[in-house]
Amino acid sequence: MGKVLIIGAGGVSRVTTHKCAQVPEVFEEITLASRTKARCDEIAAELPREIRTEQVDADNVQETVALIKDVQPDLVMNLALPYQDLSIMDACLETGVDYLDTANYEPPEEAKFEYKWQWAYQDRFRKAGLMALLGSGFDPGVTNVFTAYAAKHHLDRVDYLDILDCNAGDHGLPFATNFNPEINIREVTAEGRYFEEGEWKATPPLSQTWDYDFPEVGVRRAYLMYHEELESLVRHIPSIKRARFWMTFSENYLKHLEVIQNLGLDGIEPIDFQGCEIVPLQFLKKLLPDPASLGPRTKGKTCIGCLVRGEKDGAEKQVFIYNTCDHQEAFRETGAQAVSYTTGVPAMVGAMMMLRNTWRGEGVFNMEQLDPDPFLEALGKHGLPWKVIE
Repeated sequence: MGKVLIIGAGGVSRVTTHKCAQVPEVFEEITLASRTKARCDEIAAELPREIRTEQVDADNVQETVALIKDVQPDLVMNLALPYQDLSIMDACLETGVDYLDTANYEPPEEAKFEYKWQWAYQDRFRKAGLMALLGSGFDPGVTNVFTAYAAKHHLDRVDYLDILDCNAGDHGLPFATNFNPEINIREVTAEGRYFEEGEWKATPPLSQTWDYDFPEVGVRRAYLMYHEELESLVRHIPSIKRARFWMTFSENYLKHLEVIQNLGLDGIEPIDFQGCEIVPLQFLKKLLPDPASLGPRTKGKTCIGCLVRGEKDGAEKQVFIYNTCDHQEAFRETGAQAVSYTTGVPAMVGAMMMLRNTWRGEGVFNMEQLDPDPFLEALGKHGLPWKVIE
């Protein structure tokens, strides 16, 4: 049915490539490309079918354009770093190919992520007759779709939204991040933000907490953070009065994070070290365990869901729509832990929706703008079953 070019060869890409290879009737041809071709070859060797691998510097638009012209895919799946979103979108526009990613753009020189840069591509993609699907991961991604599903099937009006992300996995190491350390630490150390009564309100980093009883996991302390899907959800579901995002962290993680901040190792401004210019956070990334190495040793589950409250038939109603994912089961299937699995599977499902023309449009789209039903049906079939608690 279609040809895809997957850019990036980290843990999420490993999962997505495995899952695409399992559905040959949709993903007829797969090309996997990254700055380091050896990582692509490693993933390719694990698969039950042959795929093509290539080297590409996704920061270089013309190099990406040349690869797209050579591969001639129907869809480019950007699973590289969020710093590279715009350059890959530019390459897709130049070559006339649809685009998908899992995380919104973040400028390398500023610890800030928002959709304005990618939403600015709306007219160019629309005029080109192309579709760009933003944030087809879990959060953002599935959480957007969960909210849209609640609005379609459970509530006449959505008033309050709390997105809750719990990783109860244990890798046994003193300190490690479950995805790219540079992105993870920038995200966690940023000030919290939430939407309430038409305006954004800021909080000091990790200053607000909520002890929540997660299904199949138990009570865990969650911390209020800013997360990109809040921005698109309050835009596309304007009835929302308040939207917040919460994520759990262990005391051990927070203790190490405090030391990292106190030492300045989370800095993103270059410093001079013995005549060389280094970025402290990038140096720290080199010292920390590769998230891809955590799969064999991580045990436990993730639980991510949306607590949605509003009105149904004139009465107040609340639902919690969620998924739980076991780290060891994810590793046995794809060689990656559950954090990568819960992002990689929705990337494949989003691509499937586009290649089948189940989701189709011209312009730039967030996940909640599209019909949630076929996406969630496919999500359950391909490894991430979900439940609703009223």
